[in-house]
Amino acid sequence: MSKKAFSVIVSVIVIGLFSSCAKEFNDVYKSNDYVYRYEYAKELYTTGKYSRASLFFGDMVTLFKGTDNAEECLFLYGMSCFKAGDYESAAEIFKKYCQSYPKGRYAEFSRYYVGESLLETVPEPRLDQTPTVQAMKAYQDFLDLYPYSQYKNEAQGKLYKLQDRLVEKEYLNAKLYYNLGTYFGNCTSGGNNYEACIVTAQNALKEYPYTTLREDFATLIMKSKYSLAVHSIKAKQADRFQDAEDECYGFLNEYPESKERALAERYIQKCKRYTQTGEVDD
Repeated sequence: MSKKAFSVIVSVIVIGLFSSCAKEFNDVYKSNDYVYRYEYAKELYTTGKYSRASLFFGDMVTLFKGTDNAEECLFLYGMSCFKAGDYESAAEIFKKYCQSYPKGRYAEFSRYYVGESLLETVPEPRLDQTPTVQAMKAYQDFLDLYPYSQYKNEAQGKLYKLQDRLVEKEYLNAKLYYNLGTYFGNCTSGGNNYEACIVTAQNALKEYPYTTLREDFATLIMKSKYSLAVHSIKAKQADRFQDAEDECYGFLNEYPESKERALAERYIQKCKRYTQTGEVDD
């Protein structure tokens, strides 16, 4: 038999099987035997056909309301959506389960999977982080309700990673302000971008004092204070150069081995030069 003939035979068989499966699916989907439909849906779920399973479970959630199958059906509906990649629907379904069955068989697992579902919707740090905050709240709610859960360590680890994402977002915001520098103004009327960088970085350090980006924030603050002094009007320069010098000393005390040590020392010399001569060296 030629390869071409063999390929044709295989294609015919595949098409036949597909048509047969599609017919079976449609026949069961239209059936009024809800117990049969439910068992068929669970078989689809077990065999990894999650999108199809979710269609059945979704239809039967209302039909099974008040019955012995209602709780399990709602839970499997959420799991089917999650495994099918429909994370937003999954999060809402798991939330509904937790509201409907707060002491149910799958309550702990569903509460955990609210966080898992929201975690999958988290965007990159440069974008709006509302989904990140929602995911963090979901994990925190889970930990508050189930402090001794077998999923405790996983939930805590993901909570910390999500927090790091928020910190990174703040760092990127602060860095953007610094890079904008004197754009949209020359910093003479309050500081504009350099002051915005300083405030953003300082607030981040207050909110997340143990962040791994602590030195990076401190570097931005030091650089921004020096640049702010350089670009200030004469009346404000003395105070701002003194503030920049103090910031550099504080940076060196906290990070004596920093790769930015030489920069901090150079800034200190320039600040002292201004104090002695009144000349600005940018």
